[in-house]
Amino acid sequence: QVQLVESGGGLVQAGGSLRLSCAASGGTFSRYAMGWFRQAPGKEREFVGVISWSGTSTYMKDSVKDRFTISRDNGKNTVYLEMNSLKPEDTAVYYCAAGEWFALQRRSSNYRGQGTQVTVSS
Repeated sequence: QVQLVESGGGLVQAGGSLRLSCAASGGTFSRYAMGWFRQAPGKEREFVGVISWSGTSTYMKDSVKDRFTISRDNGKNTVYLEMNSLKPEDTAVYYCAAGEWFALQRRSSNYRGQGTQVTVSS
């Protein structure tokens, strides 16, 4: 059983940056691909990005790929989401998730955290 705890969310002005972290415990972190999802009020949860178990491959949603970067440190059991040039439409609860590479892109995960709120003001 893997527990995931996100941190780093908050309120930021448009154009600003945030770095989200997701700390994993209770399982073998390095065996899983890791992903980030987000869900805005009244909208469906959407895929943001995924990173392979080794960290050598990443895939990001088109609307964020030039602004967001996903990375991981298997020694620290942590995955990160670096978000730059934030826009009001990025406002959402951001969740990290552990699972399989393609399943995460379909918003399916073995484990998911409780989420951290990101609010971007205009």
